[in-house]
Amino acid sequence: MHRARPFQPSSVAGAVLFGLLAFLTACAARPSARPDEPPRPLNIVLLYADDWRHDTLGCAGNPVVRTPAIDALAQDGVRFTHNSVTTSICGVSRASMITGQWMSRHGNRAFGMFATPWSETFPAQLRAHGYWVGHVGKWHNGAFPAAEYDFGAGRLANGTHWITQPDGTRIHVTEKNGRDALEFLRTRPEGKPFCLTVAFFAPHAEDGNPQQYLPQSASMALYRDVSVPAPRTATDAAFRALPSFLANERNEGRRRWGWRFDTPERYQEFMKNYYRLVTEVDAACGRIVDELRREGVLDETLVIFTTDNGYLHGEHGLADKWYPFEESIRVPLVVRDPRMPAERRGTTDDACTLNVDLAPTILAAAGVAPPRGMQGRDVAPRYLPPGAALPAPRRTEFFYEHPTIQSKDFIPASEALVTRDWKFITWPEFGVEQLFDLRNDPLEEHDAARDPANRARLDEMRARLDALRREAR
Repeated sequence: MHRARPFQPSSVAGAVLFGLLAFLTACAARPSARPDEPPRPLNIVLLYADDWRHDTLGCAGNPVVRTPAIDALAQDGVRFTHNSVTTSICGVSRASMITGQWMSRHGNRAFGMFATPWSETFPAQLRAHGYWVGHVGKWHNGAFPAAEYDFGAGRLANGTHWITQPDGTRIHVTEKNGRDALEFLRTRPEGKPFCLTVAFFAPHAEDGNPQQYLPQSASMALYRDVSVPAPRTATDAAFRALPSFLANERNEGRRRWGWRFDTPERYQEFMKNYYRLVTEVDAACGRIVDELRREGVLDETLVIFTTDNGYLHGEHGLADKWYPFEESIRVPLVVRDPRMPAERRGTTDDACTLNVDLAPTILAAAGVAPPRGMQGRDVAPRYLPPGAALPAPRRTEFFYEHPTIQSKDFIPASEALVTRDWKFITWPEFGVEQLFDLRNDPLEEHDAARDPANRARLDEMRARLDALRREAR
């Protein structure tokens, strides 16, 4: 068994608790080949797509999009229906995924390298404990640290859907990501646990291209004869109901809405191409899972599908992400874990899970204790048999944060306290607060902040937001 990172408990009781935690975590790993062998750590495959919100899955009830491979993964695992990101933008969210930390702690406020020591990331911890570690696809955290990985391929600098290869041929980025992932699996050393992150660029838009979404030609027959329903809040009235600093054409979310969704015809064209990119990523995920099955290691591997942030498809008259609205911050999370009992497979879980939970979940599956600086929680106790792992208290709220990008008129800073029933948003550069009753107003159409009946609630949520902001540092 790999040894955990050294830890100095502060008391005898702490030592006992830590030892119990390490023992139970190790016992929850995949069983050994023989009864007299210690448990071996799980392999890890993290399928990580871009700009893909929680309901862009067939198994999540989307009436149009086709995602058979991820649907099958959910049928053989568990889908977390209320999974969210703590910052909805590519670089920051990826830093949170790798470090298990809020932006306030890891320090990446856009697309640079995070300040957290590399040794405290989940890839470094796994490599230090004997894993063969690879990363495929988008990075978006400064220069890729190639020396820290055993395998690295397909890192994108230009953000395009079509790539010209050294021999002059062109390949679609999703096809390239998939091929690189298969190369990792087929060339890895035998008998060594492995961890692979497949960071698909799609379905992120090609921002500088008027076409925005450029799928492969073989996908163009998909969705040709369907009509994609427009969101109920994709109206001018919903846009005008936003605070004035958002309800203007300088706002980047509105500007990108103009690129994609400003007419019904453009909405249909761009949404169908977006869904085609989604289905292409789904097919690549299916090929990766099939390869794990072919190699005989699928039932020795923790497979996770999730994304870096949600996406506005015209809701509130906006496009893209950044803002603390539900479409922007909620993302899919599907977990297929060979330790999962049969009765939990094919189920959903409405627990409040977060992107910062990925790193500690992955480390726990490897039998590695997380560094003290990680702020997320292992989600496996939600589906493991009782006693297999120590459950964490159920999360009832979380702190959302987003930095200013370029200027407050371009993408303003925002913070939010999110509970199951309520969301309190503050826009600090404008001194504006919003309050939404998520239980009765899930589309966030009616700002309840000025209702006198909510004064006490606002005071309480301001105090909790302040407390969670301090905890995130």
